[in-house]
Amino acid sequence: MLFNSAVFIYLFLPFVLLIYFFLNKLQLLASGKAWLVLASLFFYGYWNIDYIILIIISILCNYGLGKLLIKLNNGIKQYKLLSKPILIKGIIFNLAILFYYKYTDFIIANVNYLFKVEAPALDLLLPLAISFFTFQQIAYLVDCYKSDALEYNFLNYCLFVTFFPQLIAGPIVHHKEMMPQFNNRTNAYVNHANIAKGLFIFAIGLFKKVIIADSFAQWANTGFNSTTALQFWDAWGASLSYTFQLYYDFSGYADMAIGIALMFNIVLPINFNSPYKALTIQDFWHRWHMTLSRWLRDYLYIPLGGNRKGAIRTYINV
Repeated sequence: MLFNSAVFIYLFLPFVLLIYFFLNKLQLLASGKAWLVLASLFFYGYWNIDYIILIIISILCNYGLGKLLIKLNNGIKQYKLLSKPILIKGIIFNLAILFYYKYTDFIIANVNYLFKVEAPALDLLLPLAISFFTFQQIAYLVDCYKSDALEYNFLNYCLFVTFFPQLIAGPIVHHKEMMPQFNNRTNAYVNHANIAKGLFIFAIGLFKKVIIADSFAQWANTGFNSTTALQFWDAWGASLSYTFQLYYDFSGYADMAIGIALMFNIVLPINFNSPYKALTIQDFWHRWHMTLSRWLRDYLYIPLGGNRKGAIRTYINV
């Protein structure tokens, strides 16, 4: 299910909003969260129902590992020594799932080419948002290891991972920036100002996606499907159309995600900030998929040493 589809705009989103705020009005706050989790799983499974099992297994394993890490860090010194190996195994578990679905067929194709064999491809269909919920849960495990995440509520954790506005194209959110919002009782009730703002931001994103990005997509597809017949200007037109298709597609989804979440009184971090206005490559990556850049900085670049260990090590870390 896509944000710009009719079934999402006219059926799914209004129905989910209506039931969610109705349950909260009856003071059934836990039921409201459970409804939002179930709706998010339905949203995820609408694309391919088989992969609901994958995200549920991922949630159960990571929640269990996170809870174990928190207990170990609060225990005696001997137990604390076990936390790092468990963290490493948790990270390997998450990356192994991501690697399997993303790169198994790629590796098989290359092995077949290099060694002149004919191993059959698995034809794996990439699960929706697997990169986003994988990175998000790796960050959660690291935060548990550092005692920065102290969430024991399983329902809250499920909502943190599955919250459907962030599932398709992010943003990658931190546990500490989402849980206080989900636990805030004020956010459980209808806020007409937030709904109006959310609808406005969603409409801007929808326009970018449907009118601008999809129009450029038609021109780009026409060009790339007839590369042998392209003239100079046609080739440039197809290339630039593809460039702007990517730009407005991601920009539109980023806006729609923020708008939808705001209707539920949840503020998502900004994930796209006019990257074509950037003056340097570094500035560009600070503007495009901002939460991914933040994740790479906080959970990869800085733990590797950042720029604190000399020029050569800095380049390696980059």
